[in-house]
Amino acid sequence: MALLLSIQSDIMIFRILFTLGFVLAIDFYAYQAFKTVFKSSATPWIYWGITIAYIIFSIYMSLMMTSGKVDYKYLSLLVGTTILIAVPKMVIMAPLIIEDVFRLGQFIFRAITTQPTIMPERRTFISQLALGIAAIPLIGIIDGIWKGRYRYRVISHTLEFDDLPDAFDGFTIAQISDIHSGSFDNVEKVSYGVDMVTQLGADVVMFTGDLVNNTASEAEEWISTFQKLSGKNGVFSILGNHDYGDYWRFPSAKDKVDNLNRLKEIHKEMGMDLLLNDSRYFEREGQRIYLAGVENWGLPPFPQYGDLDQALSGIPEDAFTVLLSHDPSHFDAQVKQHNKKVHLTLSGHTHGMQFGIEIPGWIKWSPVKFKYPKWAGLYPEPDGQILHVNRGFGFLAFPGRVGMWPEITQITLKKKLG
Repeated sequence: MALLLSIQSDIMIFRILFTLGFVLAIDFYAYQAFKTVFKSSATPWIYWGITIAYIIFSIYMSLMMTSGKVDYKYLSLLVGTTILIAVPKMVIMAPLIIEDVFRLGQFIFRAITTQPTIMPERRTFISQLALGIAAIPLIGIIDGIWKGRYRYRVISHTLEFDDLPDAFDGFTIAQISDIHSGSFDNVEKVSYGVDMVTQLGADVVMFTGDLVNNTASEAEEWISTFQKLSGKNGVFSILGNHDYGDYWRFPSAKDKVDNLNRLKEIHKEMGMDLLLNDSRYFEREGQRIYLAGVENWGLPPFPQYGDLDQALSGIPEDAFTVLLSHDPSHFDAQVKQHNKKVHLTLSGHTHGMQFGIEIPGWIKWSPVKFKYPKWAGLYPEPDGQILHVNRGFGFLAFPGRVGMWPEITQITLKKKLG
């Protein structure tokens, strides 16, 4: 395990250094637009001063990670700064590259026709255009860090099932996922989001994993905040891949076990009934629906602690069943094929990559779709099974959300008529 953690740390350091080199490469190119538009003698000092400050901070973070003393909030700041610096400059590059293709063509044409072979100068208009276009993602990223990460929204779905017991027609579920409490820095904003969940007055609240980034200590200061979550029939939870401490270098194996045990206690202190490959049921008028929860199960490299057979073992064959499973890839890999039908699976994990474009009824897109085909919203199957993937309540690594706001899901179960 120590070797695995060491390898993971080395990989993360390599990624930081690789990203640093990448940012430097685009820095040199994007600078052409700045010096073309801003001809002041201060331009290179300001531009490269920011770059040098970023390099120093990146090197410092790499050294801290080597020693295992990195503060996660500083790592998050590094990721946010990198995206803030790199993305707009990548946008700047596109018009400059197109212009350079034409400049190079003119240069070659002059050489062939024995004209003076001088590379044409950059046109100020093209550089101004590049900077203007780049301002759009720059503003979006700043908004995502400043406001977007706490811009909670409620998304409501009404789901109809042929075999929903009559007594549960209208049963409501509030789902949140991926709290990542170690990333939070604003008690007032988080409390506002928690109040939004409670004010829905749902029959049950369900949390689908990742309470922390790495260690149980991250959640300690948020116990009183999440104690406010309430549902008429309780609050239920599962563990996500980050909850096991697999991405953290603990002093010993015992410390890692103790960390997970403490996290389980925190779930209880928050008023959450933690399902560890287990099940519960709700009863109305002599009728029941069942809730199962598995530990994290994901495709490699994510861990597979979940045991679906065990979680469903106490549930009758023909029972209406809701499953909590953190990683949506579990749905296609195991849930759909299981001999016991799971009517509704609730997942999270993807965060919608915390970046995307969504216009209801028109477009729903995020780069995360290339990793997870089922990454946000509802995914119904022909046999009536439905997967719902929550976009996440918190944020991880990048300290913001751009176009992919934190989600509180309200689901109403209905009996399909006729």
